[in-house]
Amino acid sequence: MATGYRSTMRIAVVGQIARDLVLVVPEVPGPGARAGVLERREMLGGKGANIARGTRQLGATAALVGVVGDDREGRLLVERLDADGVATSAVVCRAGVRTALMVDLVCDGAYRYLEDVPEPTLVTVDDVRAAASTLAGADAVVVQLQQPAEAALAAVRAATGLVVLDGAPAGRAAELLAAADVVRADHHEAELVTGRSITGADAAVRAGRELLARGPSVVALEVPGEANVLTWAEGSVVIPLTEEEVVDTTGGGDAFVAALTVALVRGDDPADAGRLATAAAGRAVGHPGGRTDLTGLALAARQLG
Repeated sequence: MATGYRSTMRIAVVGQIARDLVLVVPEVPGPGARAGVLERREMLGGKGANIARGTRQLGATAALVGVVGDDREGRLLVERLDADGVATSAVVCRAGVRTALMVDLVCDGAYRYLEDVPEPTLVTVDDVRAAASTLAGADAVVVQLQQPAEAALAAVRAATGLVVLDGAPAGRAAELLAAADVVRADHHEAELVTGRSITGADAAVRAGRELLARGPSVVALEVPGEANVLTWAEGSVVIPLTEEEVVDTTGGGDAFVAALTVALVRGDDPADAGRLATAAAGRAVGHPGGRTDLTGLALAARQLG
């Protein structure tokens, strides 16, 4: 685990890049019906892009390892990443492939997600090898586990700093967990990894202890609608969710991971890191879409604590 404050930290993220289309509608039409759109947003999306941008907004030097298609949308997304201050030298433009698309349908506080993620837009082992210097030079590497297990494992093995896993391993779980310093999972992902139902804070602590025994030093699990629970060798903490009205959960977990990683790299203890991360997630869920501004978040977290 990293200790001591770092004035400059380098964080690399391995994960999805996508075009994010958000549609706010008054109702979801049934078969053969139609509905107007109240609000439409098109933006840079994908969990990898969201996490990388979040770490940059929180003061880190951020780099992204991901894939876009060889199309207009892919080029625009790379330009957007550059404008956001995220290094894109390890972003692959895959020939003959369409860029991934996420559609977020928001209606009266409920949300539905549609994903078009062509397999070639996922990170490969070769992509990771090409990004070896980016990963080895980072103080932390965040690996988003919706990527193929072999590529995720290659990224973990290339890392020399803090290793953060986001999600549930699709394969090679024992090896990935053994190599991780930090694991973050929502309740669905936690149940996949542990086989336990996360029905409350006590269940999350038990699941966290089980995961600690498999390798990580810090485990952060979601109790749906209630809290985030962080567990580490010396203790655990239950952090209630913030009171922001939930408009759309897109990007909430990504903001959490970005803030948690930055806080741990700069030397915060797990409890304080969890508070910052919970504040970040609260900021993300209060608006449609996953694009969130985390600038100035440290002050908000101090007020929570």
